[in-house]
Amino acid sequence: MCSWSLQPEDSERLVDYLIQIGISQIQLALDPLCGEDVRWCGIEAQFEEAGITVVSGMFGTIGEDYTTLETIRCTGGVVPDEHWEDNWRNIQAVADIADNMELPCVTFHAGFLPHEENDPGFQKLFDRVLAIADLFNGRGIDLGFETGQETADTLRVFLEKLGRPGVGVNFDPANMILYDKGDPIEALRVLAPWLKQCHIKDATRARKPGTWGEEVPVGTGEVDWRTFFEVLNEVGFEGDCCIEREAGDQRVADIRAAYDFVTKL
Repeated sequence: MCSWSLQPEDSERLVDYLIQIGISQIQLALDPLCGEDVRWCGIEAQFEEAGITVVSGMFGTIGEDYTTLETIRCTGGVVPDEHWEDNWRNIQAVADIADNMELPCVTFHAGFLPHEENDPGFQKLFDRVLAIADLFNGRGIDLGFETGQETADTLRVFLEKLGRPGVGVNFDPANMILYDKGDPIEALRVLAPWLKQCHIKDATRARKPGTWGEEVPVGTGEVDWRTFFEVLNEVGFEGDCCIEREAGDQRVADIRAAYDFVTKL
């Protein structure tokens, strides 16, 4: 499961949550580990003692505003010029941590990818993403783009142009619905050659175009989970599926319910 879903105030609380839920593998938010916050000191030793394995990492970027689809389009990922230098410093620190922890994969939201190469913002974003990719790949760490902020075809074209085998997709079916960027199953088939990891999250599509959909507990939304896993089997996916919950006020119960739902399915 994804560590940030539980909004833990420190590493001890995070471990307690994991024990309650009964999940011993985690995708870990790495940003809190970059500073000198004592609340996160010794987390690796705590994980080892509790039998918890970190399967991948995640990092965020400065200034992201998810209030509306338009605000996140302007502020998401590494698109904004005003935060690029600070983001680049933070990303380098994250790469050091991921390397020290020997993580196989780290994921992030790159930001809204331009649909056309002649878009004025295309080359700038391409160069930034290429620098990030080479930073992680140079350490033997795969990099995964979170899906949803563009269509599967747009992301496919970008990945083909990038041409880095170590760069792929952290596929989130719910985000395809939340951002209204197409059918999750069709998108999964398009992006199958680049799958690095999947998120288990569910959602319902917005009734009003241009607004957010709604994230809901896994199994109660519009993701066709049976077909989702059938496709993963068809394409021979052997990576990790991490439960993510970013809404609601009963995260522990919702994550446990998602675990039970997927296990039974």
